[in-house]
Amino acid sequence: MNQLDILIPFALPPAEMARDLLRQCQAPALAMLLARGKHAAPTQSHDPFSRALPHEHWLAQRFGLPQPAQDCSPAAAAALMRGLGHPPAAGQWFVLHPAHIHVARDHLVLTDVAQLQLDEAQSQKLFASAAPLFTEIGHEVVYGDAHTWFIRADAWAGLRTSTPSAASGRNVDIWMPEGPGELAWRKLQNEVQMQWFSESLNEEREMRGLKAVNSMWIWGGADAAVSATPAYAASYGLNGWTLAFGAAAVTPPTAAGIASGSGHRLLLLDQLVELALAEEWGLWLQRMETLDREWLAPLLASLRSGAFDAINLILTGADKSVQISTTRGTLRKFWRKPSLQRLAA
Repeated sequence: MNQLDILIPFALPPAEMARDLLRQCQAPALAMLLARGKHAAPTQSHDPFSRALPHEHWLAQRFGLPQPAQDCSPAAAAALMRGLGHPPAAGQWFVLHPAHIHVARDHLVLTDVAQLQLDEAQSQKLFASAAPLFTEIGHEVVYGDAHTWFIRADAWAGLRTSTPSAASGRNVDIWMPEGPGELAWRKLQNEVQMQWFSESLNEEREMRGLKAVNSMWIWGGADAAVSATPAYAASYGLNGWTLAFGAAAVTPPTAAGIASGSGHRLLLLDQLVELALAEEWGLWLQRMETLDREWLAPLLASLRSGAFDAINLILTGADKSVQISTTRGTLRKFWRKPSLQRLAA
């Protein structure tokens, strides 16, 4: 079937703000798709203290990553290593992110790693500084890209970790790793923090108004044999850790280019995540309207013209997810007036 899944993380605003935000939001294409579509699955509630966000759980399940017995971040490390051109031969691997942790009134808070603005030269310097601390105690480390490194720690299999997005803006104590290797990781993390404390690079960053890189975040533990299962004819908008599910596009995707394809495809529109994590709801409103204008409006037109048989929206918030499927046939239900109210369901 010629259809498109559109995953929009944080399209569902917090319940206490939904009414006011949706009253102001001008997103006519989204309103049409929501009103003329039907629920493809029941609205799902998610634990707000889960170690991964709803859209992260959805992606992991959709692409066949193993589901842990206990709540844990997706087992993405090995698949992401392949996506970045470093396929692991054996062992248990974890994702590492250079990070900034700041002091709040009475606890430590992880800053969204996407806001770190760390370039390749800076990242390579920090990696070279930290790597001996890993290797001298028997851990192999691999540089993936400026924001993504990897550590092999076979004895830590079963360590329960949290995605950086789930932990961002919150007390890190709640989200720290638990289980095998917990104490060893904290000791190693502290040693890296002390090593980076004296780095001139951080002084230079702070002089430029950038956050110091003063810690690391670990998550995504997976055996080297774990791989993502192909789920789509093509996937668009993959970046960051979602490169575990396919290569980044050589050129940025466009609505017209996606409509010209065939088969079951996925489009990830994750431009709301950073704003939602920072609780920048005014900017969230502007970005939602931009997504509607630049993506959803032309894709709705393509659905009307027959380029798609169906458009399936997967919309998530911090603690719930909604799936709405719209076909050319349901678009003819003119008595259903365009509305964004399903975003507040």
